[in-house]
Amino acid sequence: MKSQTEYLTFNTKKKRQYINITGEVQDVVAASGITEGMVLVSAMHITAGVFVNDAESGLLGDIDEWLEGLAPYRDDYRHHRTGETNGDAHLKNLLVHHEVILPITAGRVDLGPWQQVYYAEFDGQRRKRLIIKAIGE
Repeated sequence: MKSQTEYLTFNTKKKRQYINITGEVQDVVAASGITEGMVLVSAMHITAGVFVNDAESGLLGDIDEWLEGLAPYRDDYRHHRTGETNGDAHLKNLLVHHEVILPITAGRVDLGPWQQVYYAEFDGQRRKRLIIKAIGE
């Protein structure tokens, strides 16, 4: 069994931002030499997430609006009593989740025809990490 681990670091310009990382995930898989297996892509912070969706124009705006509607920024989150002001980011993480596991087939990430991998930042403008771990034969 082979494995390959890489870390990406993000420091977004905006508090909420969505970054297509499909190419970076594929690069890790290619470097691994794995032809059959799985790749884990996981945000290493509880105010960020990872998801798979379409790269269609307008969709990221729709997703952002939907998440803000379900978990809007508010001043009265109990979590804010700790001195943090990112209670909404923690809730958005629960909606998107922090990781995806994707198949590797014939040495490539085996996505559907429109699927892309995204890093979702909900409390940005500071340094955060993501792990990509490919495992297989």
